[in-house]
Parts: sequence; C-alpha cells; structure tokens
Amino acid sequence: MIDRTDKKINKTTLILSFDEIDKNDVAVVGGKNSSLGEIIQQLQKDNISVPDGFATTSDLFRQFITFNKLDEPINKLINAYNKKLITTHEAGTQLRKLILDGVFSENMSGSIKMAYENLSSKYGEDDVIVAVRSSATAEDLPEASFAGQHDSFLNVEGVQAVLENVKKCMSSIFTDRAIVYREENGFDHLSVAISVGIQKMVRSDQSSSGVIFTVDTETGFPHVVLVTASWGLGEMVVQGAVNPDEFMVFKPLLSDQNLAPLIKTKIGAKKRKMITKGHTTQIVNTTDKERDCLTLNPNEILTLARWSCLIEDHYQHAMDIEWAKDIDGQLYIVQARPETVQSRQNVDKITCYQLKEKGKSLLEGIAIGEAITVGQVQKIDSANDIDQFQEGNILVTQTTDPDWVPIMKIASGIITNLGGRTSHAAIVSRELSVPIIVGTETATTVLKNGQDITLSCAEGETGHIYEGQLDFDVSFIELKDIPPVKIPLMLNIADPSTAFHWWALPAKGIGLARMEFVINHCIGIHPMALVHPASVQSADESQIIKEKCKHHKDPTEYFVDNLSQGIAQIACTRWPEKVIVRLSDFKTNEYENLIGGRSFESKEPNPMIGFRGASRYIHPKYKEAFALECRALKKVRDVIGLKNITIMVPFCRTLKEADAVLEALENNGLKRGLDGLEIYVMAEIPANIILAEEFSQKFDGFSIGTNDLTQLILGIDRDSSELANEFDARNDAVKKMIAELIHKAHKHGTHVGICGQAPSDHPDFADFLLKEKIDSISLNPDSVATVAKYLNDKNHI
Repeated sequence: MIDRTDKKINKTTLILSFDEIDKNDVAVVGGKNSSLGEIIQQLQKDNISVPDGFATTSDLFRQFITFNKLDEPINKLINAYNKKLITTHEAGTQLRKLILDGVFSENMSGSIKMAYENLSSKYGEDDVIVAVRSSATAEDLPEASFAGQHDSFLNVEGVQAVLENVKKCMSSIFTDRAIVYREENGFDHLSVAISVGIQKMVRSDQSSSGVIFTVDTETGFPHVVLVTASWGLGEMVVQGAVNPDEFMVFKPLLSDQNLAPLIKTKIGAKKRKMITKGHTTQIVNTTDKERDCLTLNPNEILTLARWSCLIEDHYQHAMDIEWAKDIDGQLYIVQARPETVQSRQNVDKITCYQLKEKGKSLLEGIAIGEAITVGQVQKIDSANDIDQFQEGNILVTQTTDPDWVPIMKIASGIITNLGGRTSHAAIVSRELSVPIIVGTETATTVLKNGQDITLSCAEGETGHIYEGQLDFDVSFIELKDIPPVKIPLMLNIADPSTAFHWWALPAKGIGLARMEFVINHCIGIHPMALVHPASVQSADESQIIKEKCKHHKDPTEYFVDNLSQGIAQIACTRWPEKVIVRLSDFKTNEYENLIGGRSFESKEPNPMIGFRGASRYIHPKYKEAFALECRALKKVRDVIGLKNITIMVPFCRTLKEADAVLEALENNGLKRGLDGLEIYVMAEIPANIILAEEFSQKFDGFSIGTNDLTQLILGIDRDSSELANEFDARNDAVKKMIAELIHKAHKHGTHVGICGQAPSDHPDFADFLLKEKIDSISLNPDSVATVAKYLNDKNHI
C-alpha cells in the first residue's frame, strides 16, 4: 500500500477513475490499470485514444477479504499447499470458492455502483457496456508478464453484472495457473492483491482488434513495430484462437508524415471471430469476404504504430499493447504493458541452429523461437489431460491458454493449429525458451501420435515440420569476441525473413541483397506471368496466380508490393548504412522454375553465360518485368523511405549494355545521382576489369563477384563436380585481375567492394584484399567473426 498525498490516495480509497492514476500506482491498481491511467494523463495530448473507466483498488480487495473473514482460511489453504498437503488444483478451487461466496459491504458495492453510473452518464447511456479486467499488483512488470494468468470479462452491462464480474476477477487471483506462476517467479501468494478495471467497451465485434509489440518478437530487433489484427473482439488474437493478419512498420521513418514505412503485410486465415450476443460473447465463423480482406488499411496501421512508439518512448521500454477499433471506425488503445521476453535478453551472442540433413516436409506454420528440436508427437486435446503428457515429447494441439503452462514447460517443442506471433502460446513459449510453430491449421490431423518429427524455427519466419528426427548443429557467435578491423565489413543477405536474425552483428551495411532470392521467397511467380497472366499456359498455374493475387487490383501490384517489402525488411536492419541491392540475376533455368515461368522462358544450352543479368533488362522479352523491379525499388526509396538503397547491375558485359541499362533505370524513375541514388556494377566478367576505367565513368562503384569471375577467368564451370578442386578464387590469375580492378577504379575515385563467396570461405583471401586496399568486404553473416579475428591477428586493426 502506498500513501499518495498529492492525490489523497489512502487506505480507505476503494475506487479510482483512470484519470486519477498513473504508472506509479501499480501497488494500488495493478499493472494494467496504472498503465491505462498513465496513458490517459500523459499521452492524450498526443491524440492517443483510450476508453475511459475506473478501477477498484487493492484496498477494496483487502477490505473484501477482511469483511468476509477470509484471512485465516486463505492462510490455511496456502500453508497446506506450500507443505504439499493439497494439490495446486485443490488449493485453487477452494480459494476461488472462498472469494466467490463472499459478499461486498454496502460501502464497497455503493462505491462501484456510483463509479459505474458516472461512467454511464459520461457516455450518455443508462447502462454503459464495459469490459471488466483483472489487474494484479504484481503483474505487467518488466520482469514478469503474468500473461493470461487472471480473468477478464467482456460485454458486461448493468450494475449487478459489474459487481458479479468484479468478484470473478478477484477470485482469479487464485487460478491454478496464477498460483503456479507466482510460485515460479518468487512472488508471495499472500502479498499480491488484485485490482479490477471497468472500462468502456470498444465494439470491435463489428470491426477489428489485435495486439502490438514495439520490438521484433523473435529476434529482439528494436526498430520495428509488429501489429497483429483480426476481426471481432481481441480475445481471439490474445488467446491464439485465430491466425491473424500481420503488419510490420519501421520505426525510424514514422515521424515523416509523407512516408509509409510499412515493411511487411501478411494476410491471416482469420476463420473465426468473437462477437457479442446479448450479455455474452460467442465465437462464429467469418465470411469469405472477411477472410480475404485485410483488417486494417495502411493509414490505420501507421496510426497504431505511431501511438505505440509514443507509448514506448514514454515508458522507455519495449511494450506489449492491445488495441481495438470501434464500430464507428475509431481506434483505441485498451491495454499496455511492458514486453517481457526480448527486452530482458542481453544481446551478447547470436545462436545459430542449422539442419545437417534434409527431410520430407510435413507441414508449415509461423516460427517462434529461432531454434530446432526433435521428438515424438503427442497430441493433447484438452488441458484436462495434461497429466498424460510425457516430458520431452512435442506437444501438438489446437491452441493453448495459461492452463497449458505445465505441459509447455516440459515439452521439447510445441505445434498448434491456430495462433499468431502475439498469441498466448507464442508469448509463453518465448518466456520458456521452447520452440513453437503456430498457425499450421492442420497439425492435429496431419501429424500422428508417436511420430518422429523435427521442428525447425531456424529457417526464417516460416516454421517447418519434417518427417523423422534430423541431425542439426548449434553454434554461437559471441559478439564481444568480434574485434574491430580497419575496413568496413558488410553482410550478404538473401532471405528477408532471416535478415533480422543478424541485426546485432557489428557490420557496416549490406554489400549484397539478392533480389532474385526475395522474388523466390516472397513471390514465387515469374514477373512476366503477372504482366501477362493470360499467356500462362498451365491452367493449374493460372489458378495459383489468381489465388495469390486476389488481394490486389492488378497482378503486377502483387509483385511490386511483395518485392518492395521484402527488400525493405533487409534494408531496414542496417539503416542508415548502405544496402546494395542487386537487380535480379536468375538464369533461364531458374526463371523457368518460377510459377508460370515455362510460358516465358526458352531452353538454353548454357544458362550460366546465357540470357541473364543486364541483357534481360533491356530485352523485349523481359523489359516489362524489369519495369516492375524498378517500381519496387522506387517504392522502397520514395514511399517506404529507405534511401540507403544502392542499386547494383549484375553481369553487365559491355559499355553499350551499361548505357542501355542506366537509361532504362532512368526511364523508370531511378536516375543515377537523383536524390542521392548510387548505382554499382558487378565486377564478375573479365571485360569489367579490362575496361574498368571506362566502367568507372558510368557507375559509382564495383562489387566483385568471385564465383562468376573465377569461372570465366579459369574457364571452369563453377557447378562442375569433376573440376571442383581446380575452382579457387585464390588462383594467381584471379587475384591479379582483382588487384588490377582496384588500381584502375581508384585512379578515378570509384569505390571497389567485394560480395563474392571467396573471403567468407578463405580468411586469407580477405587479407589479400586488404593489402590491395579494397574499400569494403561483404561476408556471409556466419563468417564475420572468423574473418574479423583473422584480420585482427594479422594486425589489420
């Protein structure tokens, strides 16, 4: 109990309105309510909307216990539980009954009634509909989340209903799960009280609601906001009973009202929603239209993200926020609490899991945890059956709630049909460091009891379930052990979904972001099939394209939106440092494997030196697709706002070809030098080096591609297994040409970097590059530590 003389809060205070409380009142009104009061008092000036309400205090709870003479029976039950004379369930059941059987004094009930009538009057209603939520005095702390430990009730109307549900909330201080959680986190059962928040309910059953995290939930990358959303009341998202939409926003660019830094949009299945019916709630199926529509428009996503950043800045802590959209379209913040997983991590090392063998893919979902585990499937349908679960098995179920925590603690992994990144199952699994794949939709039918499987959350945002127990490696990169070197070390990044994993590496930008990998991972369709869908010859592929593009007015928008967001996810991890994006460099056989590709690609006898790179961008067979690549890059720079993007042209054979590509880029709104745009060229063909001085006049920099350069200098197919022992970028001929390039380019003040594989595989090659005064070295992320240590040992510091 605290004495707040400035607000005249004392031991007799039973009710406080939200505008009377702030973040310092956790001991009086608990975490949820103190946070709501803080936002109302401090942030409404920033136009953050919070539904009004009031809170019963911890004093009311304690007076209720005293008035009903419950101190002694509660103490006896707690002591019996501590001595293991009764089980958690027996203790919880009896403790809750004590409170539910209790009655309010006239002063208590009268105070609640008056506050409720005042709230109703404020909103011009006889009996305002409210949400009644528990708010324990030890919850929502930075070091303990108490996620879902206590009960909440929605769509409550009338004084008697409010009184009844306040008592239910108070009794939930002794739910089985809350007892266990306090035990594990070192909280004294008898020192924790409970407050109850009574808040004007947002009628999101007719619109949408969801959860926001102001940090990437999987990697701790601090510069993004994750917004999840689904139709109806927010309990479905919190409980993990629905697969929601996901949106990600890049924080540093949110302050510019002319930008829309939305870097990820993922539509969820959203098959069910919770709505109000009478004085209760019910779960119903969504319509086909609701499933196919996004729950929020871009302006609403950006508004929620800006509000979230204001809340985070105010608290100086990553936040877990619940929001809801009212029937009139107004957005509201309904809860805010500290994020309790990533914000507690020390960013001192990066753990890397990698499969050592391939297996048959059985199922996919949303990866939570960036780890790999193996085990046997054990399906459990109900929390009532948790005693049957065998430690070390992989739990497979529809979804989880706080009652499942005892299983979750002893499972080697978890798989659910439903849920998103912000669901209870995801939050608790992160706290427990148990890898989980949520939102598979069909795990309980596809997987069989006793089946050996591998659960992989280490391959980006998509979680994979493989047949059998596959072998895997675990390694660690200690960030403190990576020494500084005198040359910028950059990263080679391919898959947007893995880019966040490496955000903490001490690198100076990205030297190679491969556009074709983004196309493959995020789109999967040949761009010409989106420009001319009627020309796709396969009926099955036409149907796939139609299904993938159904949320876009034009199929080309599907390509532009997904490519721009994929590139943005890579580029934002190094903002404001340089990120070099290589234009697409598929070969014809690789383009052919994209959906619809066979309708637009010809067979080539040697695709490696065929119709690829720069030659495609200016050719009638591909220039319309190249225009889409340009639209995506322009959107990343001008709409999302990531102007740290540098464009790189691959496999540019001649100076004439260089001029034509630069002209095509300019015609598509990407003029070299305009608004700081730099354009590099890959140095991977001997002609690039022989004519390096001429190429220097046309481009802002070179980036050496050692694989193609080596095969073209030595005349060795880089894919030839028979000649693999002869393929070596450290060959003197290759090294002499690289040295020649650096010398020629530097005569004209042109930057030379390297993004090829050689320095990642051979640290001594990096030593050679430094001696030749190369300007930057781009490495595979898992090679940075090794190369930095090698160069440091060679006194390149």
